[in-house]
Amino acid sequence: MAASVRAGRAHRGFISVTRRGSHSTTALKPQYDAIVIGAGHNGLIASAYLQKGGLKTAVLERRHVLGGAAVSEEIIPGFHFSRASYLLSLLRPHIYQDLELKKHGLKVYMRDPYSFTPMLEDGVRGQPPRSLTLGADLAKTQQEIGKFSEKDAKVYPDFLSYLERLACAIHPLLDAPPVDIPRLTQGSLRKKITALGSLKPLVKSGLKLGKNIPDFYELVTAPVMKVLNRWFESEPLRATLATDSVIGANTSPNNPGSGYVLLHHVMGELEKEKGAWGYVEGGMGGVSQSIASSARSLGADIFTNRDVKQVLIGQDGSAKGVVLTDGTEVHSKVVLSNATPYITFKQLTPQDALPEAFIKAVDQIDYTSPVTKINVAIDKLPNFLAAPNSADGNPGPHHQCSIHLNCESVEVLEDAYREGQQGYPSSRPMIEMTIPSVLDPTLAPPGCHVVSLFIQFTPYLLEGHRDWTDEDRDRFADTVFDWVERYAPGFKKSIVGKDVLTPPDLERVFGLTGGNIFHGSMSLDQLYLARPLPSVADYRSPVKGLYLCSSGSHPGGGVMGAAGWNSALKVLADFKQL
Repeated sequence: MAASVRAGRAHRGFISVTRRGSHSTTALKPQYDAIVIGAGHNGLIASAYLQKGGLKTAVLERRHVLGGAAVSEEIIPGFHFSRASYLLSLLRPHIYQDLELKKHGLKVYMRDPYSFTPMLEDGVRGQPPRSLTLGADLAKTQQEIGKFSEKDAKVYPDFLSYLERLACAIHPLLDAPPVDIPRLTQGSLRKKITALGSLKPLVKSGLKLGKNIPDFYELVTAPVMKVLNRWFESEPLRATLATDSVIGANTSPNNPGSGYVLLHHVMGELEKEKGAWGYVEGGMGGVSQSIASSARSLGADIFTNRDVKQVLIGQDGSAKGVVLTDGTEVHSKVVLSNATPYITFKQLTPQDALPEAFIKAVDQIDYTSPVTKINVAIDKLPNFLAAPNSADGNPGPHHQCSIHLNCESVEVLEDAYREGQQGYPSSRPMIEMTIPSVLDPTLAPPGCHVVSLFIQFTPYLLEGHRDWTDEDRDRFADTVFDWVERYAPGFKKSIVGKDVLTPPDLERVFGLTGGNIFHGSMSLDQLYLARPLPSVADYRSPVKGLYLCSSGSHPGGGVMGAAGWNSALKVLADFKQL
């Protein structure tokens, strides 16, 4: 997997490796039809479809490795991590098929069961502490839920059907740009009639929802606990489901709008299995490499270590290409930015090319992030008190799950959220733990494993005003490890190395403004027609020929590839008129 090693700050494990195939052997040309800034998955997907549509396209990535946040890196020698993004789902099925990603090397390890929530409690009569495991086997899942509530076990299938109905109904909105309000309300009658087609996905979703429209409205606007409390009575089940309503979001289960985040995490599909999540062989860089391979096979040029300094603006006010930090100019007819809206419009676009009111609006986009990602190399499989390891030491079904720690009580989640809002890392943080090496042996040496810890809640600035120091990072990592130790004694002694990425680190390394993994909050005021702003929800910017293709645009972070696909369609339609 490793081709070249770049040494970093060894005490924090910053050693990175570029996978074979990351670098292009093609020379950068002075002129293209389209330039994509950033080789995140959306940028790569956009490049593939643009090239497929007949536009000679180049992708310029500032880092040494492709994938944006979906990258694989050897942080600790011998251990290969999905350094930021760590699970695959919500990759739109038509993209998977169109780009022939399986042919281009994408291999996914499906997980079942998919959720494990151990309890911190004393076992009764010598038995281990209780735990809750949820998976595809409905009978087994009901049996697990029945340990806490027979009533909840009985209604759980109805709850799944309820979520599936709502999730399936909004799929048409994911696979199309938002309603084209500007062209519906402005311009010639012909343009208005053409723009009527943009209403079709909205109408289709409305028809699919039908009598469920009130349920959908409640779920996306209400606190998720209002919904969960109506369905269930057992605390471990409610808290486990509530965890999915706040993952990656700076909110609590009792805040309005948290229900949408839950829906967002159940509307995915993988290998034709709805709601499924899986591990990519070799780490998440594997999906980025497969997309890049597909794009290259279509004729796209993809480059690493090409840092774009600024978008070039012509005398007519339209985008004409980019200038790199080394002074190289690359010209094009259109430019797509896979960077966040903030970076795109505040750092890459000359400010005198944008209306002042628009710049002020960009400043108001919410990028608040509660997330710290810790990647850990261990030399021994974690042994959970609630599910002791077998005598042969082989992984159990629960090891392949998303392991939810400090998630057996909604009150615990609320306390963690409140501490984060006060400017302090949570003293009992919410932890989602995954161990992908139990299914993918390519990630670690024999007998060893890689662990991903996705943690909330941590502020961008400590105490509201100061930056994180290495001591702060180590102190918080120790807090997290102490909590893992309580669930799985011996974990701390098994640690070989770690990589701690607080919100500022996620911003610095991956270009995630504010450390926000979604390229902007997934709150109701920043979705669909308002993502990232009402004036640019159709991927077009105020600068003619400059487009957004990142997760900062519709449908948002997590819905893998949809923004790249939708923006490419918009560019191809507009290109005919250039």
